[in-house]
Amino acid sequence: MNGYTPQSYKTDLKPVWCPGCGDFGVLNSLYRALAELKFEPHDTVVVSGIGCSSRLPGYVESYGFNSLHGRGLPIATGVKLASPALKVIAVGGDGDGIAIGGNHFLHAARRNTDLTYIMMDNEIYGLTKGQAAPTTPLGDKTKSTTYGNPEAAVDPCALAISFGATWVGRGFSGDVKGTAELMKQAIAHKGFAFLNIISPCVTWRGDDQHKEIREKIKAGEIEIGVLHEVVKPTLVDEMLEIRWKAQGDKQPPTRKELLGAFGTTF
Repeated sequence: MNGYTPQSYKTDLKPVWCPGCGDFGVLNSLYRALAELKFEPHDTVVVSGIGCSSRLPGYVESYGFNSLHGRGLPIATGVKLASPALKVIAVGGDGDGIAIGGNHFLHAARRNTDLTYIMMDNEIYGLTKGQAAPTTPLGDKTKSTTYGNPEAAVDPCALAISFGATWVGRGFSGDVKGTAELMKQAIAHKGFAFLNIISPCVTWRGDDQHKEIREKIKAGEIEIGVLHEVVKPTLVDEMLEIRWKAQGDKQPPTRKELLGAFGTTF
C-alpha cells in the first residue's frame, strides 16, 4: 500500500455508537496510529470480545475477529502463536476484560504474549443498559445500584502490572493525538502491552463526563501516559527456546512420523 493515511484503515461500515461516545476518539486514534506505523492491513489483526467497544474490528480495514464475551485475548493469543509475524491488537471494554474475561487477562499478561490489549474503560456496562461494572466507582448510582454501588472499583492499570504486563499505559479518548502516540508505543513494545483508555459513556454516565475527566487530568487526579515498562522474553521467545532444546537442529517430524508415534497406520 502506498500513502498511508488514517483514511486507509477505514471500512465501509459506519460506527453505531451513541453520539458523544468516547469510543469514536479511540477509533480515530487507532486509525492515526496504524497510519503512522505504516502497517499493512493484511499484516494486522484486530480481535475483540462482546460489548459496545468490541464492535471496533468491523470499522478497521484489517483482519478482524469479533469473538465471545470476555474471550478476545485467548483468540488473540492463538493468532499470535500461529503466526508471530502478524501485528495483533485485542480490544474491548472494562466489563468484557475484567469481569467475565478477567482470567484471560491474567494469563495473557503473565505469559507476556506479544500483543497489544486496548481496553476502553467507561466504568459501566453500556450495551446492557447501564449496570455497574468492575470499574464503577464506589457509591455511584446505576441501573443495578439504585442506592449506590457497594463495591470498590478495580484499577485496570494496577491490575495489569500485578499480572505481569511488561508495558502499561493510560490514555483519554478526548485526546486523539496523545492516545495515538500511546497506541504507537504499546504496539511497538515487544511483549504484552496494556493500554487502558478512559472512554466516557455519555448515555449511562452523563453528558458531563468528558469535562469532568479533563478537569481531573489537569488537576493530576488521573495520571495519563506510560505507567510501567520492563523488558522480558515473550511467550514466543520462550517457546522457541523450548523447541530448540527438544529438537536442536533436527528437522521437525513429518505427518507420517507423528501419526506413527500414536500407532496409527493411515
